[in-house]
Amino acid sequence: MNKKLAAALSGGAVLVLALTGCGSSDDNEKLDSWAKEVCQGVQPQAKKIEAANAAIQKETSDNSTPAEVQKTDAKAFQDMSDAYKAMGATVQKAGPPDVDEGEKKQKDAVTELNGLSSSYASLRKQVEDLNTKDQAEFADGLKDIATELNKLSKSGSNALKTLEEGDVGQAMAKQPSCKSASVTPSAAQG
Repeated sequence: MNKKLAAALSGGAVLVLALTGCGSSDDNEKLDSWAKEVCQGVQPQAKKIEAANAAIQKETSDNSTPAEVQKTDAKAFQDMSDAYKAMGATVQKAGPPDVDEGEKKQKDAVTELNGLSSSYASLRKQVEDLNTKDQAEFADGLKDIATELNKLSKSGSNALKTLEEGDVGQAMAKQPSCKSASVTPSAAQG
């Protein structure tokens, strides 16, 4: 019943780290320092999102009751919301990267991360409002949530990708904490 939700979530996980750049190295101490600050702030949040995804996947495969699924999903969505908000705060606090249009790139990324935070908070509310007493109704509600998740995973990471283009991505690629923040093995390969 919850398989679509799990599938949509794993798509969403890829978006988490967009924040794992790949590339060669350039010497720009200011940019390296910026990348280090962002990567160190983002890594624990990426782990939190990964754990939330794993919890939903596990609950999905365990033939859990609607009430159990609801509780797990609601907590996972709240964790994701908190994590994206914290990522946004990290990028905000780091200031603009020392690149062309750094200020715009930073602002767009923060806006996007805060938007993702709000979207996951909204999904948490939707899942909490589902009727767990009626299995068919609950399953239909989950389908709607899975559809929303799918949209989120497709639309989510444009500003992050823009933030990480060129020199910024290269500076982030050099940071051990960014390399280990990858949610999918393929994301860490440049």
